[in-house]
Amino acid sequence: MDKPLPPLKPEFLAMMAKGVSLMLCSCDPALTPSVMRAVGSRIEDEGRRITAYLGRAQAAQLLADIASSGRLAAVFSQPSTHLTVQFKSRRVRIRETRADDTPHLERYLRSMEEEVAAVGFAPVCAHALLAHAPGDLVAVEFEPDEAYDQTPGPQAGRQVSAH
Repeated sequence: MDKPLPPLKPEFLAMMAKGVSLMLCSCDPALTPSVMRAVGSRIEDEGRRITAYLGRAQAAQLLADIASSGRLAAVFSQPSTHLTVQFKSRRVRIRETRADDTPHLERYLRSMEEEVAAVGFAPVCAHALLAHAPGDLVAVEFEPDEAYDQTPGPQAGRQVSAH
């Protein structure tokens, strides 16, 4: 797992960089799943480094599962088109947020306002969906090991790149 992920299809990278719905998943030692919606994302190095932001209090179980298993699955999905990509990673690090994370969180909120509006909901719905307590954010950084097209249709489940 030391090779970088090959470049993603441009449509996946553009969707992720824009800021779309992001869910993170892991599991405990008994394989009981935990899942949480991210409140923001940061995409670097053409999708080879991703940071997801979570409310620490709401995501306590997920964070504990990531810390104990070292495993993470992340699903980016664009509500207006259903374009969806899933990543799996065993290279995950949890860190405190920093001042340079703020622009990524603001961009993500604006993008999600646009996305929920495109499917008929008021932008205020994005604020409710992404609400978190001030000072409660934590960053989950990961390097994808595998990527799968999960867009509904005949290509769903197809691996798009792997190590």
